[in-house]
Order: sequence, then structure tokens, then C-alpha cells
Amino acid sequence: MKRTSLLVWLVLLWAGACVARADPAPPRWVASWAAAPLQHFPAAAPAGAAPAPAAFPARTTLRQRVFPTVGGDRVRVRFSNLFGTVPLHVAEATAAIGTGGPGVSPATLRPLYFGGQRAITIAPGTEAWSDAAPVAVRAGQAVAVSFYLDEATPFGTAHHLPLSATWAVPGNSVASAMLEGAVQPDWNHIVTGLDVAGPASARVVVAFGDSVTEGVNAFAPVRTRYPDRLAERLREPAKNSTTVAVLNAGISGNRLLSDWIGPKGIDRFERDVLGQSGVTHAIILIGINDIGFGALNGPAGSPVPVGDPVSAEQLTAGLQRLIDQARAKGVKVVLGTLMPIKGSGYWNADNEARRQAVNRWIRGRQQVGVVDFDAVMRDPRDPQALNPLYDSGDHLHPGDAGYAAMASAIDLRQLLE
Repeated sequence: MKRTSLLVWLVLLWAGACVARADPAPPRWVASWAAAPLQHFPAAAPAGAAPAPAAFPARTTLRQRVFPTVGGDRVRVRFSNLFGTVPLHVAEATAAIGTGGPGVSPATLRPLYFGGQRAITIAPGTEAWSDAAPVAVRAGQAVAVSFYLDEATPFGTAHHLPLSATWAVPGNSVASAMLEGAVQPDWNHIVTGLDVAGPASARVVVAFGDSVTEGVNAFAPVRTRYPDRLAERLREPAKNSTTVAVLNAGISGNRLLSDWIGPKGIDRFERDVLGQSGVTHAIILIGINDIGFGALNGPAGSPVPVGDPVSAEQLTAGLQRLIDQARAKGVKVVLGTLMPIKGSGYWNADNEARRQAVNRWIRGRQQVGVVDFDAVMRDPRDPQALNPLYDSGDHLHPGDAGYAAMASAIDLRQLLE
């Protein structure tokens, strides 16, 4: 072999070896589950009772169960210290398939790394994603994320979705199949998102709103909030062959224009909706708390201090701001009309007039999709009130049948475009 030919051959061999050693292409991350974070606040303790704990003691393991809405062969997990006041140190973490309660399948347990390291410190006001972990998940199948806090950790960033989904035990048990003697905090803490490695064609729908979206008074022992029901509809092969995730970004008590419970909607929309991996669509149902809180009275009959009343024009301007933000990011919007409230503490004639004015504006939008929840959920005999078949009993929130009706009212074609 001539020297030139040998040199060319060696160069080609070296180039091939470099290609073989090259890192695989990074995954296309698709948000499969998420919860909207807010600052933890303690529940009021009964008279004479000791105050509720305000921190996790050092050397505590937490295990949080989440339910992906699309599957994949790899996952990554978001750990949040957005509302923390001190650095959050996660000393070790794992992910696994859940088997019920705080149990996991040992064969599926995988360590989580952060930039190749087992531990991470997350500064206040920030979040961090784990590296990709080889945990194969299916839509609707529980995934348990376990993490060990070796330092005392004040409660900071928390959420309620799903309820009763976190367990805590002393010591490092992130690799244990079962957490024996675990207790359940009132809130879920720190873990706020799970992404999967998904197809480029996947759609990600974020349901954004208040307690109706979060699913207050969904009583059945299965996931029956309207975003859960919608996810089930979108998984039916006879109706849809496209992979579609549905995330619930509802916060009970949340308002569009004012801080109250959680940051106001116009402030958190960028993070909780447009910041989700691969987001393509947003269903927006918010504003009834802005209208209704002014009608509430405290224990002695005095008005609850919730800020100045807002007009229908202010609410529609806020909704238009969300539409503009979404369109600027290429995210399609479906607006939901505000549902009836007669019989609840929110109702009076002025509030009803504002609700009707907001709904007229929503129905008149041409550049977005619309789902008329009001028309579907109202009582045919009294259109200002919820249909008794759909009312949970408080005349404000749907029950299980009502949440199912809400999901059925959404035209799936608006989410598959």
C-alpha cells in the first residue's frame, strides 16, 4: 500500500471512530406531567393545637407520586426552589414505577443525576432539571420520584396536584421499594414536572386556571378532574393517533389580575404554561375569583380584604394579554367561558353582569378557539346556576359528572391542529 493511500485510510478510520464515539442526539423533551408551583402556607391550627411544622427535619426522604399523560423510554424531573428562601440541597434522588401508595417496583428504580452528579444545590428562586434517566413510563402509570434532604429544609415551593401524593420518612430511603411508617404532608413539595423523551409530533396541552381546573371537589378515588378526563379522551386510539400530553396548571383560589393564592395569572402564565417543554396549546379558564372574591364576607360579616373590584373590561384585557403572549410563542389558545355561580357566595347581580360580559367577549373571539363551558354546565331552568346534575354541592365547583361534561365539551380538533 502506498504511503498516501495508507494515510487516507488511517484518516478515514480515525473519523469513523470519532463518529462512533460521538454522543447521541439529545432527546426531544415533552412535558408529560406538571403542577403549578406556589408558596407553601400553613393550614390554620385549631385553637389550642400546636402549630403545624414549617420545615422538614434533616435526614428526611420524600417520595412523590405523579401520573404521566404520555409515555417514553427516558424521563427527567424538575426540582423547584422558586419560592424557597434558602438554598435547597437534594443529596440523592431516584425515579421508579409506582406500585401503589409509597411503594415502587425495585426493578425500575434508577438514580437521578444532575450534570452527572448525585447531589445538587438549587438557589432560591430557581429550578433544576435532572439528567435523562432510563425509566420507561406509560401514560396513566404512576411514577414515584424520591429525594433525600440531608439538611433541615423549610417549606417553600409546593403544590396540591395530585392530592395525597407525597410520603415522608426519616433517613435515606430513596432506593427502598416501600417506605415503612411513612407520613403524608398536606402538600406536595419541590417536584413540579416530569418530561419524557417523546416524538417531535407530540402535542402538549396546558390547562390553565383556578380551582375548577385544579379539580376541587373531584370526589371519585380515581383521577376525575377535567384535564384528567380530557387526557383520557385524547388517548383513545379510535379518536386520535397523535401523542398528546395534558398538563394541569390550576391553582385553587388563583386570580387573573391580583396575587392571592399563588401568583396572579398574568404573571405566572409565562412560566406555568409557555415554559412547559414542547407546549403547543393552552386552555384558559380563569377570572371567576377576580369577580367573586369581592362578594365574600368574613366570619363576622365583614368583607374579606381581597383588593379592589375589577371590571369586565379589565378582565378581558388581561385575557387578551395571555392570548398575545401565547401567540408570540406559537402556542394556540382555547378560551373557556366562566361557569355559573348562582347559589354560591360569589353571586350577586353585579357579579353576574360582569360574568356575562366576560363571556360575551370570549364568545366573540375569532383568533382563538372557544369552549363554552357556561352553556354546557348551566341549569336549563336557571341559566345563572350550575346544572344540579353537574354541581358538587357548593354551586361553584363541578362534581365528578360535571368535570366529565367539561372534558367532553372540548372539541378535540382544536387541540390536534
